[in-house]
Amino acid sequence: MRTVIQRVRHASVTVDGRVTGNIGQGLLVLAGFAPTDDTRHLDWMARKLVQLRIFSDEEGKMNRSVQDVGGQVLVVSQFTLLADARKGNRPSYIGAAPPSVAIPLYEQFVGMLEQLLGQAVPTGEFGADMQVELLNDGPVTIVLDSPE
Repeated sequence: MRTVIQRVRHASVTVDGRVTGNIGQGLLVLAGFAPTDDTRHLDWMARKLVQLRIFSDEEGKMNRSVQDVGGQVLVVSQFTLLADARKGNRPSYIGAAPPSVAIPLYEQFVGMLEQLLGQAVPTGEFGADMQVELLNDGPVTIVLDSPE
């Protein structure tokens, strides 16, 4: 599993002119799933995201988590995170899980985040052509891969 985490002032995702999810201060999480991902990977990533200390404290040090600041999380599926572009000019996506595997992982991951945060987690629409808007705060952007 691979995620790109962006600390944002606000973010939204739109599908066919309809906003499917939006948040204020918090984290925009782009999430890609591999065929070998399982509940352990999802649990590790969800806990890491919720506890990641990338928000500033009173002294301006990144020492607070999204939970600590009462922030929100917006999750957008993005299979292209698992692209392999080392050869040629056309990326290969064979490292990404097919929809039959990725959709249940995505839904389970969002559910885990909702439980950990105690709030709804807005999302994009899996497999749709989405437009994502955000105001990156910092900017702070972190790429996280599951440990295996």
